Amino acid sequence: MPPKLTITLSDRDLRHFRRELDRARASVQIADDEEIVAAARDLLGSMRHSKLPDFVTERLDRLETVMAMLGDRDWTLTARERGLLLGSLAYLCDPEDIIPDDIPGIGLLDDAVMIALAFRDLRHQIEAYEDFVAFRAALAQRPARLRREEAGTAAKLARRRAQLIARMRRRQAAERRRK
Repeated sequence: MPPKLTITLSDRDLRHFRRELDRARASVQIADDEEIVAAARDLLGSMRHSKLPDFVTERLDRLETVMAMLGDRDWTLTARERGLLLGSLAYLCDPEDIIPDDIPGIGLLDDAVMIALAFRDLRHQIEAYEDFVAFRAALAQRPARLRREEAGTAAKLARRRAQLIARMRRRQAAERRRK
């Protein structure tokens, strides 16, 4: 059985990581969104062909979802949400972040923490988007005859998107009340 390492981040640790994430977000202001996403996509492509620690590979699929969410014309994000996601991707693409990425075994540990923080902050948005993508795929799987006859597919997508966004906002508000 492999040893398990659990790291508990204190409030001070979280503040430190948030400051670094804010620094990465500030650097995003001078970069084009598409450039950041393209750089992250290239990095993920090369990561998929590398031997990486499991704590990194476990997060790659979620990163793919985040990049899809950023580029999906059917799904909108607030400026804050976009900034958080782009900042996380910018941090991931920076090889000279808190722990330089070229240090074997641990170089991507800080990147994994940043990704986990962004996922935690935006978990409701990510869940809603994943549900939206599944709904859209289910609509596309219907027989072609039904898709042609039904002009309301766009309306169904819009209605489902509105429902998911409303659910997401309710969950966010409930979470804020608990804090």
